[in-house]
Amino acid sequence: MDKREILKGMEKSSKGPLTLKGLLRLLSVPKGERETFKRLVKEMVKEGTLVRIRGNRYGLPSKMNLLVGRLEGHPDGYGFVIPDEGGRDVYVGPKGMGGAMDGDRVVVRIERTRRDGRREGSIIRILERRNREIVGVYDEEDGLGVVVPLNERIPYEVIIPPGKGKVPLGKVVVARILQFPAPHRPPTGRIVEVLGDLEDPMVGVEVIIRKHNLPRLFGEEVKEEARKVPKRVRKRDASRRKDLRDLRTFTIDGEEAKDFDDAVSIERLEGGGYRLYVSIADVSHYVKDGSALDREAYERGTSVYFPGMVIPMLPEALSNGICSLNPGVDRLAFTVEMDFTPRGKLKRADFYESLIRSKERLTYTQVKRILVDKDPDLMERYREMVKDLKAMEGLCRTLRKKRMEKGSIDFDLPEADVVLDLTGRVEDIVREERNIAHFVIEEFMLAANKAVAAFMAEAGRPFLYRVHEPPEEEELVHFGEILRGLGCPYTIKGIPSPKTLQRILAYVEGRPEERMVNHLLLRSMKQARYSEENLGHYALAFPVYTHFTSPIRRYPDLVVHRLLKAHLKGASRKVWKEWEKRLPEIAIHTSKRERVAMEAEREVVDLKKVEFMKERLGEEFSGIVSGITSFGIFVELDEYPVEGMIHLSTIPDDYYIFDERRHILRGERTKRVFRIGDPVRVIVERVDLLRRRIDFTLVEKVATPLRRRG
Repeated sequence: MDKREILKGMEKSSKGPLTLKGLLRLLSVPKGERETFKRLVKEMVKEGTLVRIRGNRYGLPSKMNLLVGRLEGHPDGYGFVIPDEGGRDVYVGPKGMGGAMDGDRVVVRIERTRRDGRREGSIIRILERRNREIVGVYDEEDGLGVVVPLNERIPYEVIIPPGKGKVPLGKVVVARILQFPAPHRPPTGRIVEVLGDLEDPMVGVEVIIRKHNLPRLFGEEVKEEARKVPKRVRKRDASRRKDLRDLRTFTIDGEEAKDFDDAVSIERLEGGGYRLYVSIADVSHYVKDGSALDREAYERGTSVYFPGMVIPMLPEALSNGICSLNPGVDRLAFTVEMDFTPRGKLKRADFYESLIRSKERLTYTQVKRILVDKDPDLMERYREMVKDLKAMEGLCRTLRKKRMEKGSIDFDLPEADVVLDLTGRVEDIVREERNIAHFVIEEFMLAANKAVAAFMAEAGRPFLYRVHEPPEEEELVHFGEILRGLGCPYTIKGIPSPKTLQRILAYVEGRPEERMVNHLLLRSMKQARYSEENLGHYALAFPVYTHFTSPIRRYPDLVVHRLLKAHLKGASRKVWKEWEKRLPEIAIHTSKRERVAMEAEREVVDLKKVEFMKERLGEEFSGIVSGITSFGIFVELDEYPVEGMIHLSTIPDDYYIFDERRHILRGERTKRVFRIGDPVRVIVERVDLLRRRIDFTLVEKVATPLRRRG
């Protein structure tokens, strides 16, 4: 008997919550399996798939108006429970928090559903504490030590009793929780580490790492396994693989990249078609399922990238060594070989283990200078590859055009590139614009991922998909109202097709509000995730999709490699049954780890932006209104990809009324209006390293150009 059988049996039962004896009878558990059964029930209670209630009875959360999920706290003391099973969040008021803190895994009782579908409830049980240590700033109140959390979602100060640690005021410290909060009682703790001053750029990053519990070091068992991994490809490992070393294969990555997952090759076919080879590092050959390396990679889920540093999923011996497709050395790969017609239609796709040798390590900048700028020095240096690069550009443009015709949404949002000096301080922040080289790799990876997913879906095997569900209708209401205020001719009714949203992005392209509309639409969409079910990919307009191309830095890709190999090698029914059981948990866990990594990466970039603007206090900049609220105006600067706020209290000429329907601010007396997309000039008034916030004061609102309509 396994957990799925227990759940199925309880779901079919018409009885309510049962004692352990009642469950044994209901499920007809043989005597020899009863100890195992009790252990499974205990694990399921810990996981939250079963809930124990009064009288030591066990029931299914869904049948008792309960949900299990992760709590997202708010500085004002309330929170939202994000259900494990998906669906809308549950609001929990301050009185219903039950001592839970941000990040805790909890059981929430649904107590009310409002007319708009919003659910409200109270936390009845804390399944898992996320924050056993709190990073914050040490202070003293009435002679008593307190730690003020740097995670603003934790609204409690941690009391430090006498004898449990004392440091100079203002230092960033780590406090271990001795007693968690309860109604009318704050948490208590003791200081276990002093990190330093908040002004120190490395301390700020360390705070975010601790906040998200990101693992920095590898354990001894993992390091020992990594030491045993060969430093070069062995003959026995290369045998029975397709030898592609004579192909002109190369990598294209960013300047700072050190781990190379993917390499590409291309050939022209008779009649004008293309044969594309996408070769991906065969990490699964070295990281065996169930090994210490594998367990560690699973727990981490993904590599985490910060400016100037990376927290890798795999030890360096693999990520930068034997698994990285470095130039001039033999490497084991998993290749997707695809034939395309001149119009970009996929005619054939083969999948096989290969042996490759990358000829060069090219960068996006170099490829752009060859293809766009026709740089004579680079074209001479890489003359053997210029023909291949031109062919790749041709196929890329064809595939991209075909994808856009089908409605694929392209969020063209330049990311902030943080440039650090040798001491780790921010030297500059620039917008990292994508060029043809980025598009080439992007299209080829999309094609490989889609081909693998379609192949496995057609085979009917258990699989791990990358899915993106359509947005909720109510989430698009706000976005639609803003579009109307901008004079956009497209209206949003119900759940629009990706093609409609694509047209909206095309309409605002080149306008002042282009970046804002892209951001707002992105916020209105659901997050992509991993799933054992094929639910399609809404934003890409793909009926089936997966992640296959980055196994060095993403655990789901490693799983996909194993599944594809299992199918190609004719794995037994027993193997597939085991995968069928494992995949739902893998999908949930890796989706969560991806969200944690994304949030940590965003917070570090935000911190670096605040550090950068701290050196520019009092300076004046031009910008564009990126958001309107009842308490202020968000502005993104033109010169730097940095956002800050003008608080309404700092605009002295009038009282401004927030029009929620039109998302504008209107002066009561002057009738002056602020709306998204308006150009303004601002002064950097204040920065808050603690909360990673930037405050502007308004110098002037620049005359707004006439808005194009139709």
